[in-house]
Amino acid sequence: MSYFDVASTAPLHPVARQALNAAIDEGWADPARLYRSGRQARMLLDAAREGVAAELGARADEISFTASGTQAVHLGILGALRGNRRRGAHLVHSAVEHSSVLHTAELHEAQGGEVSVVPVDRHGRVKATQFAARFRETTALAVLQSANHEVGTVQPVDEVAALCGNVGIPLLVDAAQSAGRLPVPHGWSLLAASAHKWGGPAGVGVLAVRKGVRYASPLPTDERERGRVPGYVNVPAIVAAAASLRAVRAEAEQENARLHALVERIRARVPALVPEVEVVGDPVRRLPHIVTFSCLYVDGEVLLGELDKAGFAVSSGSSCTSSTLTPSHVLAAMGVLTEGNVRVSLPYGTAEEDVERFLTALPELVAAVRAPLGLDLQLPTAEPEPVVEPAGGTEPEPAGGTEALVVDALGKRCPLPVIDLARRIGEVPPGGTVVVLADDEAARLDIPAWCGMRAQEYLGEAPAARYGADRGTAYLVRRAD
Repeated sequence: MSYFDVASTAPLHPVARQALNAAIDEGWADPARLYRSGRQARMLLDAAREGVAAELGARADEISFTASGTQAVHLGILGALRGNRRRGAHLVHSAVEHSSVLHTAELHEAQGGEVSVVPVDRHGRVKATQFAARFRETTALAVLQSANHEVGTVQPVDEVAALCGNVGIPLLVDAAQSAGRLPVPHGWSLLAASAHKWGGPAGVGVLAVRKGVRYASPLPTDERERGRVPGYVNVPAIVAAAASLRAVRAEAEQENARLHALVERIRARVPALVPEVEVVGDPVRRLPHIVTFSCLYVDGEVLLGELDKAGFAVSSGSSCTSSTLTPSHVLAAMGVLTEGNVRVSLPYGTAEEDVERFLTALPELVAAVRAPLGLDLQLPTAEPEPVVEPAGGTEPEPAGGTEALVVDALGKRCPLPVIDLARRIGEVPPGGTVVVLADDEAARLDIPAWCGMRAQEYLGEAPAARYGADRGTAYLVRRAD
């Protein structure tokens, strides 16, 4: 099995395994006790804290260990908001943050707080000026990830941090995907990270709070971890996390260059091998080990299952691989294709031969999934024309002087509305209009994306009632050829 899902969790680093085994014997006691075994555990914990602090560019007394990266985010946001409540209750975050941020923001809003969401471009990157434009006098906290967990895009944290500093707004940086791989960005006030992302054991998160940043724990006070995180600390796991962080940082420069080359190979060859594929994420400002692409006319869950059978463990942000049957909020915010999404994230030590096997197997597997559709798909010979967005303020009208062809895809889930559109668009002459009736939320993203990939003209949305439907939305497409 070729494991290509390190963005979810990394295999345990050999150094972490060795440190964990040693710390189980030496660091099992309560580090708060004064007897010999307690003092031994305390020395191991202090050394681990100092090691993590050095790698993250922090002081040891700024580091607290949590039960996970998610808990670090939760406590960081809620604690900073509570600590800055005299300033206000306004929270700002990007549209592509991890779900731990989104859920915490929802809770904050439900409790009377205010939340502003900053949009991103088609690469998933925010503009620092747009981020700062959301600031108010009552803004108590800004949150921005260092790099995106689904598409690998690196965010302009340094620029945003400078703008936050100009107006005295604390910035929490979620560094879960980049810690251990890239240098920690400058200017953060709070930082969250997760050990199992860099090859440490699961169950260890990091919350760093700069000296002078106002923070008040949202949980009952506990004497451990400077009152920020209640409960008993897992000393052996923390020791292993610190050891593996030092190890991966020492290897990072050389290994990042090697993985970057392998990812570049995937980014270039997948669109050349598989018809109707969109590679997403910033092509330059990105993590070295993540590449994400989406395949038209493919059920993502089926494709991931076929890849698993072929010996490849990958992940997806597709709407069709989630129990909620809703599009990935990251892909939706980017305005890119959500169906048939595949995220490949390479662990340290990935062999070139494994990547070549993946590139050999992928075209056949995608073709097999698409085969029952009977679509004639060709590899691109030129760059597709960009999707044409309709002018705002008026509803689009059918064009071409002929009656529009109505395609009823109500009740169908992705990728079926787009498949129906592809099958039927040839029934109208060039300049004619196809109206797709759909009630799947993914259609709002995938139909415009399909138009961009197939050089068709997307005219926009109209009320479904105009075409005799009692629910859903009408999506209008003009045939270009």
